[in-house]
Amino acid sequence: QVQLVESGGGLVQAGGSLRLSCAASGRTLSTQAMGWFRQAPGKEREFVAAVSWSGDSTYYADFVEDRFTISRDNAKNTVYLQMNSLKPEDTAVYYCNVLRADFKPLYDYWGQGTQVTVSS
Repeated sequence: QVQLVESGGGLVQAGGSLRLSCAASGRTLSTQAMGWFRQAPGKEREFVAAVSWSGDSTYYADFVEDRFTISRDNAKNTVYLQMNSLKPEDTAVYYCNVLRADFKPLYDYWGQGTQVTVSS
């Protein structure tokens, strides 16, 4: 079973930046697309960003508005999310998962996530 461990969250002021990491263990994910999701209090978990297995292709939710960059290092079995120009509405727990072709999460289980809190 693949284990996904997210890290890098924290408390930041609006306009600030954070870099999230998602480390996978259990098996290599270098041949699979990966994605970031987030869940704000009282809301459904939502898709944030996707990266292809090679890292050459990326896709973002509309609300990202060119503020986030997803990338991966297959040698480290790790996916990153660089978040700039953060807004209070970005406050959420962020999770990663392997992606299906329709950008839905492949696994029905999640890591512990990493909390991102953006103050105004």
